[in-house]
Amino acid sequence: MSIPADLRTLAVHAGFRKLFTVRLVSQCGDGMFQVGLATLFFFNPATMATASGVAAAFAVLLLPFTVVGPFAGPLLDRWSRRQVLLVGNAVRVVLALLLAVLIGTAGVSVLVYVLALVTLGVNRFLLAALSAGLPRVVPREQLLMANTLTPTLGAVSAVAGGGIGFVTGLLVPAAAKNSAALVAAALLFAAASGLALRLRRGELGPAVRARTGVAVAVRQTVSDLADGARYLVRRGTPGLGLGVMAVHRFLYGVNFMALILISRNLLSDPADAGAGLATFALLGGISFAGNGLAIVLTPLAHERMSPSRWIVVCLAIGGVSQALLVTTPELAVVAVSAVLLGLSVQGAKIAVDTIVHRDTHDDYRGRAFALYDVLYNAAFVAAAALGAWALPDTGWSRAVFAVLAVVYLAVSLGYGAGTHRLADAPRPVHASERDGSAT
Repeated sequence: MSIPADLRTLAVHAGFRKLFTVRLVSQCGDGMFQVGLATLFFFNPATMATASGVAAAFAVLLLPFTVVGPFAGPLLDRWSRRQVLLVGNAVRVVLALLLAVLIGTAGVSVLVYVLALVTLGVNRFLLAALSAGLPRVVPREQLLMANTLTPTLGAVSAVAGGGIGFVTGLLVPAAAKNSAALVAAALLFAAASGLALRLRRGELGPAVRARTGVAVAVRQTVSDLADGARYLVRRGTPGLGLGVMAVHRFLYGVNFMALILISRNLLSDPADAGAGLATFALLGGISFAGNGLAIVLTPLAHERMSPSRWIVVCLAIGGVSQALLVTTPELAVVAVSAVLLGLSVQGAKIAVDTIVHRDTHDDYRGRAFALYDVLYNAAFVAAAALGAWALPDTGWSRAVFAVLAVVYLAVSLGYGAGTHRLADAPRPVHASERDGSAT
C-alpha cells in the first residue's frame, strides 16, 4: 500500500474528501479528549494513583466501546449518518466543556465519570457512522483501499491529537492543566460538526430506513451475535483464535495496569505526577516499538510457519516478558519486557485477524468481527477488575508476574494442542463449506 498514491486516488471524489476531513478533525479531538482523561485519571498531581482507581478509569474508557459497539449498526440503519456526525460532535462539544468546568472547579467526581462514559459512547457511534458512510462516497472497486487507508490515518490523527493535548497541558497554568486538553478537544469537535454540514443530509445514507423498531433491532442483534458465536465455536479455528486473543488481551491488560502504577509510584516520585507521566510515555513508546517489530516480523514468520504456530510463538514471548518482570522492577528490565510484550500482542493479533478472515464464511464475518471488538475491550475491563484486586499500588508484584508467565505458557500449549487436534483446519459448518466451495 502506498499511502500518498492511494490517497490521491480516493481524493478525486468530493464526498470522500468531505467525509475524510470530518474523520481527521473528529479523531484528532478524540486523541486530545482521551489524553485529557488519562492525565486526569492516572497522572493527576492532586491524587495518588491506586490499583482500584486505575481499574475504575479503565472501565470508564472502555465500557462504551464494549457495550455500545454491537448496537451501533441497527441505529445507523435508521438515522441519517450525516446527522449523526453533525449532532454527535455538537453533543460532544457540550459534554467536553461541561467536563472541563467540573474538573476545574470540583475535581474528579461520580458525575465526571458518568459524563466521560456518555461522551465516549457518543464517540463509538461517530466512528461507526464514519465507516458506514464510506461506501456511499467511493466506488465499490476502491472500497478495500478506502477501508484500509481511512482508519489508519484516522488513528494517526488521534495520536497527533493526543500529542497536542499533552503539550497543551504543559504550556497552560497549573490551575487549568486538567481542563486544557478537554477545551481544545471541544473546539475540534465543534469544527468536525461544522464540517459535517458540507455533506448533504442524505449523502451518507441509509438509502432506505429500516422499518423495524429499535427494540426489535436490538433483540435481533443479540440473537445474531449469539448465532455468530455458535458458528465460530463449531467452525473451530476462528473460535479458538478469538478465544486466545481474548485471553491474551486480558493478560496484557493486567500488565498495562501494572505499567501505569510502576511508572507513577515506583520508577518516579509518587508526588511528582509529571515525572510519572514522562516515565509511562517512555515505556509506552518502547512497547509501541514492539508493535512495530511485530509488523515487520509477522510476514517473515508467515513465510516459515502457519498463523496458528506464530500465535503459539507470540504467547511464549509474552510469557518470557512476564518472567523478566519477576526478577526486578528496574527500568531497563521493564523496558525489555515492554518491547517483548508489544511484539507478542501485535504479532498474535495479526495472526488471529488472518485466521478469522480466512476461515469464517462471509455470511458470518461481520458478526465475527463484532464479537472480536466486544471481546477485545471486555477482556481489558475484566483485567482491570483483576488488577484492582491483585496488584499493589506500586504495580510490581513478583507473585502476579509469575502467575502471568505461567498462564501465558499454559495458554500457548493449550492453543497449540487445540489447533493440532483440528489439524489446523476449520470444520465445515455452513452449507457451502460442507459442499467444499470457497468461503
